[in-house]
Amino acid sequence: MYSPLPKSLTIKQSKINGLGLFAKENISQGTNLGTSHVKLGETIIRTPLGGFINHANDPNCTKVSLHANGNEPAHKRWNLVTIKDIKLGDEITLRYTFYNI
Repeated sequence: MYSPLPKSLTIKQSKINGLGLFAKENISQGTNLGTSHVKLGETIIRTPLGGFINHANDPNCTKVSLHANGNEPAHKRWNLVTIKDIKLGDEITLRYTFYNI
């Protein structure tokens, strides 16, 4: 059955801005949390995972670029991968690179 978020994450009020993603359990460094953004042609689309993540100058996640359709450069996707161990209750953060803050 489809779930817009991994079962290790939830959405709730953020101290950074609006709603954010939070860990429902401890998450190890190097965990792939799933697809956060997809590029089709020149359009970048946020998935539910990408839509609720907040910016931080010292983030605990990064985007990893993957080709969504072989080596077609116009079709890419980015997965959200943890770069630090994340504790239960921590907000999931990312350094924004697609949007001005």
